[in-house]
Amino acid sequence: MEAEAIREMYVVRLEGQPAVSRAALERTAGAGLVEAVRAGDRDAFGRLYKLFSPLVHGVLLARVPIDEVDDLVQDVFLTALDRLESLRDTSAFGPWVAAIARNRAMDFHRHRPRAEELTDDIPAEGSTSDAGEAARALAAIRALPEAYRETLVLRLVEGLTGPEIAERTGLTPASVRVNLHRGMKQLRERLGLGGGEL
Repeated sequence: MEAEAIREMYVVRLEGQPAVSRAALERTAGAGLVEAVRAGDRDAFGRLYKLFSPLVHGVLLARVPIDEVDDLVQDVFLTALDRLESLRDTSAFGPWVAAIARNRAMDFHRHRPRAEELTDDIPAEGSTSDAGEAARALAAIRALPEAYRETLVLRLVEGLTGPEIAERTGLTPASVRVNLHRGMKQLRERLGLGGGEL
């Protein structure tokens, strides 16, 4: 079967699927798309980007200033394209690109000049109280231990389910559940919400 037909079959089947089967389909689609890119199909890389950019965005958002995230997402995918031949298991594209994003965030902090910056929790002039609250919540998430930051951003900002987070990051579903549970508890405490829902 031709790479284009395989890609179309997987992408069309993703819409409207339950989270667990959707994650399995994404893994399969990702593997097919990786093979298509390796065969020279550049459009397939656009599909990989569309499928996995929320994961990369969430990983970076948990680690770097919000105004740097979009550029770093592009950097991560360019790095992934350059290194795609080194990916041994094509069905592991999600965890692999998430690791590239984590490394890129560390590089960002290592190489950026030390300067005094405004933090994300200071609302910009003319911003709404919702934007201020969102910035406060993001700052609270970023203050949590690293294990909780990433899973919370992927869940609360990117809208991924627990099984999707596990599938895309390579974590076990149990680890994701624990990280989300403990992270939400600490986040509620930091935001002064006690035991209520966010």
